[in-house]
Amino acid sequence: MQLRRALRVRHYSGRTESQYVWWLRRFVRFHDLRNPAGMAEAEVSAFLTHLAADEHVAASTQNQALAALLFFFRHVLGRRLGLLDELVRAKRPVRVPVVLTPEEVCAVLARLTGERWLVGALLYGSGLRLMEALSLRVKDLDLVRREVRVRRGKGDRDRVTVLPQSLVAQIGSHLERVRALHERDLADGAGRVVLPGALERKYPKAGSAWVWQWVFPARRPMVDQATGERRRHHVHPTAVQRDFAKAVGASGIAKRASCHTLRHNADCRIMPSLATPVL
Repeated sequence: MQLRRALRVRHYSGRTESQYVWWLRRFVRFHDLRNPAGMAEAEVSAFLTHLAADEHVAASTQNQALAALLFFFRHVLGRRLGLLDELVRAKRPVRVPVVLTPEEVCAVLARLTGERWLVGALLYGSGLRLMEALSLRVKDLDLVRREVRVRRGKGDRDRVTVLPQSLVAQIGSHLERVRALHERDLADGAGRVVLPGALERKYPKAGSAWVWQWVFPARRPMVDQATGERRRHHVHPTAVQRDFAKAVGASGIAKRASCHTLRHNADCRIMPSLATPVL
């Protein structure tokens, strides 16, 4: 699809790509499968107004749909959209973020075990977003300098954040288990991960190198449809979100807390009560 190619040329993230393609398909279906090349401002306004007036979507959702269509018309069809005079905008409410007390953070994390606990502790202690934590590779962690390097974070920007001292030992032990898993994969003829951009062609052997492995690998390898190779992806975010929601419910906290809530509570000091061994 031309839209996917245009997004990949400009190095948009995979999640943005999937969302933009999804919005374009909804736009075309809304207009009875008409060719989008024959549509313009009036059709875009009608679709976006339908989202706000009939489906009552949030302002951020309508803005995402608008961004997808603007990108498609500009970079695929080669023309810019003019003013959308008839567009009905969804109202943007002012929301106060959910914040947990230190005691509530302890109660939630106490109900997580293994790597789920470690992911939650990183979100809280390093201020990471969930996908930033799950996308970490071994080379992104510096246990000596206590640094976490976030690659291609929000806005496609890199940054360095702190790794709490209280997590260094647990992460070291976790990486030992991950390395043992990687060595077993290599012995079984697998052990490769997907590399960003064109690095796979530039460094053909890098995909099986230890430094490029995921810090939080998935339990089961996948089969790459293009190459037929068995590769291991990182843990899927929905698995972590599901376990976190269960932990919040089990703790009895009457708040709509999510994994991202820990980022609002980010505290690089991490209380000693949180620094418990990972099971």
